Amino acid sequence: MSDVKKIRLGVVGANPTRGWGPRAHLPAIVPSRDVELTAVCTSRKESAEESAAKFNAKMAFHDYREMLACPDVDAVAVLLRVPVHYEVTMDALNAGKHVFTEWPLGRTRAEAVEMRDLAEAKGVKHMVGLQARANPAIVHARELVSDGYVGEVMACHVSVARGGVLQRPSDRTWQKDNELGATTLTIACGHTIDALRYVAGDFSMVSGLATTQARQWYETDTQRYVDVTGPDNVLVSGRLANGAVASVHVCAIPFGNLGYRMEIYGREGTLVASSDNTPQLKVVRLQGVRAGDSGLQDLEVPSDRVHAPADTPDGEPRNVGEMYIRFARAIRNGGECDPDFNTAVETHRLIDAIAEASEEGRAVTL
Repeated sequence: MSDVKKIRLGVVGANPTRGWGPRAHLPAIVPSRDVELTAVCTSRKESAEESAAKFNAKMAFHDYREMLACPDVDAVAVLLRVPVHYEVTMDALNAGKHVFTEWPLGRTRAEAVEMRDLAEAKGVKHMVGLQARANPAIVHARELVSDGYVGEVMACHVSVARGGVLQRPSDRTWQKDNELGATTLTIACGHTIDALRYVAGDFSMVSGLATTQARQWYETDTQRYVDVTGPDNVLVSGRLANGAVASVHVCAIPFGNLGYRMEIYGREGTLVASSDNTPQLKVVRLQGVRAGDSGLQDLEVPSDRVHAPADTPDGEPRNVGEMYIRFARAIRNGGECDPDFNTAVETHRLIDAIAEASEEGRAVTL
């Protein structure tokens, strides 16, 4: 890849020490053979310069509009809090930049639709951070289902249980507000249910329950309680377009992180994908069983499903690194990004249907 021109990337939300940027995106970009960390932007000059020095970026900005005006930046990654995705993404699109915006794409589906429509009108490449679709094991599970490993898909079940619902520091309690678009329903459930539909097929109907079981969080640094309106338990039952039935339970629980498990049952076999966290974050173990097998067998993920450089850090940066390869190659070669803003709109629509089903106590057709 040394003879391939790298895409010159600017990152908005590149705090050097806190947040999703330094945990996943920046460590994935640094070793990339496809993208170059050309610029970083934070809200303060000092932190921008610190980030640039730490991650070896060429330029540092504390006003993202100045970064968007820079001709040396080909594409922009928007890694800010969900409520400001819309403004920054729209400005980046209007500046003619290719854009990678984290999930959820917008605070609402209406915002996501506007971003998608503008991206299409501008003719730029657009990607959304639904990283489970780049997890090599999830990609291989999709291939196995498509190739008939399980035969006709009859039923699916997914569960995710993540610890830590009762307390958090004050810089994360903004997620308590359901109106800001960053809850267990939109984030943990959004990533998880999108991975299910990627592997097994789209939903045609859903019923569901999205509830707030912990109505207060304790802020560990301010030592006060704050009221919570965002759901922390999501139960979904529904039918896929291919006729299979599906159930999903995604929850934030007080203690213990029981991880992720997706089960796909078919007439000829069963697939199980599991991890100690949601599938966009960590390595996923893939197992399967077919008629005549003694039980679940570990299934090897082909090595050519892994594209990120070997020196990409393990954990959260891995799947993000796979996403940047897709993003850069789509920009260079003119192909489609996957997942793109169209995917985001579809997933927003599914999340809205679950919320509607919960509020109205009825099944919602998609």
